[in-house]
Amino acid sequence: MSADGHTHAGGTINHLRLAIAFGLTASVLVAEVIGAIITGSLALLVDAAHMLTDAGGLLVALFAAKLMERPATSRRTWGLRRAEVLAATVQAAVLLGVGVFVVIEAVQRFSQPAEIASVELLVFGIVGLLANIIAIVVLSGGRGDNLNMRAAFLEVLNDALGSVAVIVAAVVIMTTGFQQADSIAALLVGVLIIPRTLRLLRDAVDVLLESVPRGIDLADVRQHLLDEDHVVDVHDLHITQIATGLPVLTAHVVVEAGCFHDGHAPEITQALQRCVAEHFPVAIDHATFQLEPAGAVQAHDMH
Repeated sequence: MSADGHTHAGGTINHLRLAIAFGLTASVLVAEVIGAIITGSLALLVDAAHMLTDAGGLLVALFAAKLMERPATSRRTWGLRRAEVLAATVQAAVLLGVGVFVVIEAVQRFSQPAEIASVELLVFGIVGLLANIIAIVVLSGGRGDNLNMRAAFLEVLNDALGSVAVIVAAVVIMTTGFQQADSIAALLVGVLIIPRTLRLLRDAVDVLLESVPRGIDLADVRQHLLDEDHVVDVHDLHITQIATGLPVLTAHVVVEAGCFHDGHAPEITQALQRCVAEHFPVAIDHATFQLEPAGAVQAHDMH
């Protein structure tokens, strides 16, 4: 199967995964809002707020997944591949805000616990967990495809952990009468949200700032290029990432002047492209090299 065909097939599967996860999350959202009203539980209300954010995030992810399949144009030569990064950034920023709000609200509620209907809370917690487990299974196969799918998977995973916290709180209240367990569960949900969100936001920002992709050592790449036959120097070396799995390299490579006279230059270019495509943990298939003869006046800008 061609690369394009593989991408299209994978994109269609991811669309289905996201659509199923969105349907499940939206359903649990409605159930948890009703449950929060019935039980008076802050943990369930917080989890419902988290679900609302995640349902919106999954909808954005589904939209972004569709945009990513659009072909390149004369104006957008990479198509809309970077839509996944924008979607992940928005989701991470919103989730971070929700996490901070949850922590503050839970601390305030801890000193003034409300009476919780623990049996009903347990029922709604179990319903939420079952739906989240199904969504996790659906999304797990595509979570490594790109940042967009990873963001969606993390959102559902956090939802599942939140449901577990709600169930534990319900059991504690039923068996001990310790009403503050509800606030503790809400606080735990907030604490679970923040670290994962920060990591996702960091990865998305790295792409937007065109940082060297993780797993690629710039100095190692430079040395491999220098080790190629007839290469004298390498400068203006840049490695960035358009989207997940799409690193791009550009470099000025100084070669022996005779290579331009004996017709050897095209072979050097091919050798350099093979080098960056095969020698590193992350294959760089999009590489552009500008060959320059040794001795020419050059403005070396080492990056």
